[in-house]
Amino acid sequence: MRRDDIRRYVPDPAGGLTGFDASVREAMRDAPRDTGPRTLVAVTAATVASAALGSLATTPGAEWYRRLDLPPWQPPPAAFPVVWTALYADIIAASTATLTGLNREGRADEAAAYRRALAVNLVLNTAWSAIFWRGRRLGLAAAEAAVLAASSADLARRAGARSPARGRALAPYAVWCAFAAVLSAEIARRNRPS
Repeated sequence: MRRDDIRRYVPDPAGGLTGFDASVREAMRDAPRDTGPRTLVAVTAATVASAALGSLATTPGAEWYRRLDLPPWQPPPAAFPVVWTALYADIIAASTATLTGLNREGRADEAAAYRRALAVNLVLNTAWSAIFWRGRRLGLAAAEAAVLAASSADLARRAGARSPARGRALAPYAVWCAFAAVLSAEIARRNRPS
């Protein structure tokens, strides 16, 4: 840092030397901004909103639900909040990492497509609760759960195309949604109007 004998061979540039701070600012001027924190906030807000709206629609203590003929292999009611909380956290982590990676690489079209797929998935996720619990439309809820399962598998596929580890991280969500579709279909079958 203190030796400057190179100046005997290489003259200073026109306008003089550039200081360290100015050099860093100049080098970073065209660098893409880190969208990770903003993406985390957006994905978390959307996922929490979906979970909250779904919870508001859910009424497992309702009399009509207690009268349903449920399959013996249905998980106990206490399992659902635990599983869904873990899955929502999983959606937030994997989706944030996927979107941040795509944005850093300048793959804006792929990031936009993933955001749309995530938005559709969260809407489907919330809609199932409204259709099943509020609408009491068991057959429609089963069909909607199948669409949700396909959407969840697509989300895992999209994340996996970016990073196989992120695709594997979202796989439990897709598997749970597929299980929920089978469970919904069985409940609808057992409770068809006579």
